[in-house]
Amino acid sequence: MNKKSTSTGIQTTAIHGGESPDQKTGATAPNIVMSSTFVVDEPISFSVTNVDENTPYMYTRWSNPTTRQLEIKLALLEHADQCLAFASGMAASSAILFSQLNSGDHLIMSNTNYPGTAEIARDQLPKKGIDVSPVDTTELKLIEQAMLPKTRMIWIETPSNPLLHIIDIAKVAEIAHAHNALLVVDSTFASPIATRPLELGADLVVHSLTKYIGGHGDALGGAVLGSVALVSRLRESGVLHYGGTLSPFNAWLIMRGAATLPLRMRAHQENAMAIANFLHQDARVEHVLYPGHSSHPQHDVAKKQMDNYSGILSFKVKNPATVAEKMMKQLKVIHYAVSVGHHRSLIFLMDTKDLIESSYRLEGAELEKYKSSAGEGLFRCSVGLEDAEDLIADLDNVL
Repeated sequence: MNKKSTSTGIQTTAIHGGESPDQKTGATAPNIVMSSTFVVDEPISFSVTNVDENTPYMYTRWSNPTTRQLEIKLALLEHADQCLAFASGMAASSAILFSQLNSGDHLIMSNTNYPGTAEIARDQLPKKGIDVSPVDTTELKLIEQAMLPKTRMIWIETPSNPLLHIIDIAKVAEIAHAHNALLVVDSTFASPIATRPLELGADLVVHSLTKYIGGHGDALGGAVLGSVALVSRLRESGVLHYGGTLSPFNAWLIMRGAATLPLRMRAHQENAMAIANFLHQDARVEHVLYPGHSSHPQHDVAKKQMDNYSGILSFKVKNPATVAEKMMKQLKVIHYAVSVGHHRSLIFLMDTKDLIESSYRLEGAELEKYKSSAGEGLFRCSVGLEDAEDLIADLDNVL
């Protein structure tokens, strides 16, 4: 089934996509099918090579009715032909990297990225004979210069974590495809409400469902979306062999969260813009990064490819360690905690030294550029759904 076939609006799709009333009970909410195994009434091959989305349910590590409902909903939201859910965003990312790349291949990856993904690229892929080039992917000429005959994939994250770089997806896709390489986009910080990378030329999109799509900070999950051919290749290794299976209960929680995603993203953006404006006017704050603000270095790219600027901003102050100590003790509304995309506001100091060590070993001009952006460290703030006035007052008290 082509998951692009929908004529409903985004809010209607978020609520009803992949769901229908239970035929036996009439229940309007989806069931949670927690069974690990299923009775079959026809011969089914036990070989994973014969498993696809049309195979009858047999074993939850292979597929599950609740998880499948979530996958259909996400495919509709992302305008994708196929979706495959995973136990976490890292499981989804690992499935792509280890399934699509082989010894002798070359990967270009953004040089500021989610640390978990960057660490796999830096530490694990070279052990398998895969060369990795970290590149400032905001500079298209640097991507072109890094391309090799053996380049098989470009991996970008937009907005990036935590510097909120905005990468021009359409232009990077042109470069990738001109060299017969795949473009993978980690769109976790954007969500399908802000950006749909497949429409801009990307081949695969990855999400940590733990963040905006789940939205409530109570369920881990991940997803990969793209064409049937590409996503199907991930099922055998990424889920069936590596075992990165999403729990049906978490699938149900994430599906419930996804129903309000369009409404939440509007509120996240509204609150984030209010806080960005407050921080820009505060003399105690040295620098603010928010894609929706005109001061952002890639604001024009953000305007072109984002329908929503999301709810994450970063800022730096003169004495970040001292401010962090105050935050831990004095914040009343905002939680001093990691992660992003929850209905609660979260803030955390991203220490520059830690980020450099967990990401790529930057040198020379790239290292100086990174330090000039981050200083001693950036506070990454995931702006939640509380009243903006309360959030601003909370920050004002600790800066």
